[in-house]
Amino acid sequence: MVCSQAKVEVSEQQTISMEKLSLVGPLFCLLLLIKCVNSTNPINVHCLASEVKALLDFKKGLPDPQNQLSSWRDNNCCQWQGIGCDNITGLVVSIDLQRSGLGNLNDELTPSLLNIKSLRHLDLSYNTFRSIPIPSFFGSLENLQYLDLSNAGFAGIIPPNIGNLSRLQFLYLESYRGPMYAENLRWVVGLVSLKQLDMKGVDLSLVGPDWLTALNKIPSLTELYLRSCQLSGYIDQSLPSLNLTSLVVLDLSYNHIVSSIPHWLANITTLQYMDISHNSLYGRIPLGFGDLLKLQYLNLRGNANLTASCSQLFRGRWEMIQEIDISSNALHGKFPSTFGNLTSLTYLDLGHNFVEGNIPSSFGKLCNLNYFCLSGNMISTLPEFLQGTGNCPSGKLLPNVSYFLMDNNLLVGKIPEWLAQLENLVQLGLDGNLLEGPIPVSLGSLQKLEYLNLRGNKLNGTLPESLGQLSELSELYLSSNKLTGMVTEAHFSKTTNLRNLDLSSNSINVDVNYNWTPPFQLYSVYMGSCPLGPSFPAWLKSQKEIAYLDLSNAGITGFIPNWFWDISSNLADFNVSHNQLQGRLPNQVVPLVVNGFLDLSFNLFEGPVPLRKGGTGLVDLSHNCFSGAIPWNISDIMPNLYFLSYSNNNLSGEIPLSIGQISSLVVFDLSRNNLRGRIPPSLANCSFLEALDLGSNNLFGIIPASLGQLHRLRSLHLSDNNFGGDLPSSLRNLSNLETMDLGNNGFSGIIPPWFDESFSHLRILNLRSNAFYGELPPNLSKLTSLQVLDIARNNLSGSIPASLGDLNGIAQVKKQNTYLVYGIFGARYYEETLVVYTKDQLLEYTKTLSLVTSIDLSDNNFTGNLPNEITKLVGLVVLNLSRNHIKGQIPQDMSTMHQLQSLDLSSNQLSGSIPSSISSLSFLGFFNLSNNNLLGAIPYTGQITTFDASSFARNPGLCGPPLLVRCQGDNDPGNDSDKGESEYDGLIDKWFYLSVGLGFAAAILVPYFILAIKRSWGDAYFDFVDQVIDKLW
Repeated sequence: MVCSQAKVEVSEQQTISMEKLSLVGPLFCLLLLIKCVNSTNPINVHCLASEVKALLDFKKGLPDPQNQLSSWRDNNCCQWQGIGCDNITGLVVSIDLQRSGLGNLNDELTPSLLNIKSLRHLDLSYNTFRSIPIPSFFGSLENLQYLDLSNAGFAGIIPPNIGNLSRLQFLYLESYRGPMYAENLRWVVGLVSLKQLDMKGVDLSLVGPDWLTALNKIPSLTELYLRSCQLSGYIDQSLPSLNLTSLVVLDLSYNHIVSSIPHWLANITTLQYMDISHNSLYGRIPLGFGDLLKLQYLNLRGNANLTASCSQLFRGRWEMIQEIDISSNALHGKFPSTFGNLTSLTYLDLGHNFVEGNIPSSFGKLCNLNYFCLSGNMISTLPEFLQGTGNCPSGKLLPNVSYFLMDNNLLVGKIPEWLAQLENLVQLGLDGNLLEGPIPVSLGSLQKLEYLNLRGNKLNGTLPESLGQLSELSELYLSSNKLTGMVTEAHFSKTTNLRNLDLSSNSINVDVNYNWTPPFQLYSVYMGSCPLGPSFPAWLKSQKEIAYLDLSNAGITGFIPNWFWDISSNLADFNVSHNQLQGRLPNQVVPLVVNGFLDLSFNLFEGPVPLRKGGTGLVDLSHNCFSGAIPWNISDIMPNLYFLSYSNNNLSGEIPLSIGQISSLVVFDLSRNNLRGRIPPSLANCSFLEALDLGSNNLFGIIPASLGQLHRLRSLHLSDNNFGGDLPSSLRNLSNLETMDLGNNGFSGIIPPWFDESFSHLRILNLRSNAFYGELPPNLSKLTSLQVLDIARNNLSGSIPASLGDLNGIAQVKKQNTYLVYGIFGARYYEETLVVYTKDQLLEYTKTLSLVTSIDLSDNNFTGNLPNEITKLVGLVVLNLSRNHIKGQIPQDMSTMHQLQSLDLSSNQLSGSIPSSISSLSFLGFFNLSNNNLLGAIPYTGQITTFDASSFARNPGLCGPPLLVRCQGDNDPGNDSDKGESEYDGLIDKWFYLSVGLGFAAAILVPYFILAIKRSWGDAYFDFVDQVIDKLW
């Protein structure tokens, strides 16, 4: 769980309560005084007739649907709802109509209130005035001390004459319901008595940097709220004189202030509450904040670039501090050992910084701490023991901690046992770390625990049965660990509140009785990559509220039971991919919910594709055995689709024309089927389309010109079909295209010259095995992102442009692998795949495709010399220029292409010698120079020694190993080394023949002498030979 989620429950409530608490002082006194004045009004005290008339005139312009003003009838206005009078004079001093449901009939309010001269309090907040401007006559209510127009529906400019209210102490203009704005704040200078100013949500983007100068002229100001006011610019770092010396509350959060924090803020010793979160502040956090003795609340969250050393920042006194939020910034360093001295601390969020080291054992002294979040840092260890157990009044360890969140750090070692002593713990998040060892059995004693997240660690062993005692547990996430063993009914015996269960990517077997009815009703179940099979889990039959179900890669075989479809009406996400499920599916399978996910890929399902009328967003039925046609009315059945993959099935028929009516479609993959017909031009209506894959079908015709309207298209696969004709010029509008795969079709014409000016993002261009002719456009080098160029097996001619050496995408070595994916929806996406001809074979690349760099111009009619400029492509992995008519010599600088793994220059007319430097290409795994006119000795050293004679065959002028042809001069007597080798070889030959002769003679003579000496042996031997011969004949 990220820290912000828990804040919905904790931090916002604490922030609001802190804000309200700061208003209690002077506001409470004033309201109490007004209430006393109103409640003690004697019946015989009457309003002035002029004030009664003024109020009734004011009422005439106010629609009152809730009858809040029904008491405004007689002449004693002091008894009216919302009216307060002076109990001596009977003068109206207060009008409080907040939350009365009032609106307006006209474009402005009646100015009759000007006749109420003693009015000190006016509250029209939280009503429904229909975007009318604030009445300018409010600025003439000269005795007004309290004015609250918050969220009342007023709009437009704040009248500057409000600044005439010199007695005003409280001004509340919070505006989240109407577009209220101010052009400047110079008018506030006249509010010399002002104590509290609340302008949250008021548009102050036109004010400029002078807002602080104006506010600094109000020395009486104690509370300032400018949250979400679109303030921008820089905060003056050195005010001529600081007059805000009484400031208690400062809220500048959610603005666009780009500045460092002024150090004079640390000199306002009265500050208790400071919120300057969610701006663009940068630089060092003033260490003086730690010495503000009254500071209780500090929020610097979400500025990204505020920095401080933890060891220095938390060495301050921080005597009264209760809440600190500096999350999503650039804090660094380690905690000081004295961190436990912040004994008033109740809330600490330093998530998403760069804090490292360990949590000091003095952490145990924080007896008041309730919320602790260090998610997304680089903390490496938790203390084995904590100090301060005896310091807390209860005598217990951290008795108030309810939230302990340290996910996504670098924690190593075991989960410490002291966590089980945190009796009030509600949420424990240690996911995304490197923790090892078993899950402590003692965690089962945390009876208030509702959220336990340990996923993404290296935890091993079995799941403790004690977790089944956590009766309040609602969320349990243990995925992506090394847990083993059995999970039985005992593991869930008392988990009646469990709603979300994630055990995926472990080696856990669920061993429960077939008729087991769990005590819980799950909302989400993630058990992918757990060995659940071979049967479909029968215990799911009792789960009527499941919305998210993942049983992928779980070893399940056979059929999905019929009862499952009876409980699937609430499914938003159903994933049973990568199993061996089979059979036909009922037509109504797809979840009904809007944006629902259905993933049945990589199974053995058959029959027609299942459909269901509803709001499904993602359907992946790829890699199955579905057959038949795609329903012609698919747009009526699933109108909200944004991801549709039917690839690798046996579908036939044509692509439905109605597919163009699914305007939300982002990924459309029908590849590797038996579809026929043409591409429907209506597909151009899918304006959000990012990936279109129709490859490996039997489609024909031309590419519709309307496809050029798919301006967001990034991946286009039409390969292995029967398309023909020229490429439509409208394709030049696909400026975001990264992959164009049109190989193995019948496209013809020249390669369009506009390629170089249209596809600045193009990574992959595959025009292989078509009928393109003409010359290669010389400006292809302007395709700065190109890394795979395959135009093999066409009828292209002319010379190879020297400008190919300027392809920036290949001129640099690829060092970082980036998955090429499109249409990302959670964990689902379309993954780019490409077949590349390399090392004399076709290889399919997916995960590492971004590292592949290849140029294949083979099987064309290119002539001329091989340009030396091509050696500038030092990041090239595959180069194939075979079966052309290229002349000239192999460039001497070929050795600079040190990433080459496959080099094929065979079947050309290359001449000259093989550069000796090629032997230094240490990654070279395929090398073919056969069928050329090369001559001279083969530089048979280094990497070249790994290739046999076939790599150099049919070059009449080549000689030397590995060929059998000796180079001229190999037997030259003038060459001492060759002569020595020849003499040495001759000596070996002589000894060889001599040993063979001696062995032959011994084999004949030795038996002869033995048989001659021992005649009885000889007789027996020859008798045996005769018997053998007789049997053979």
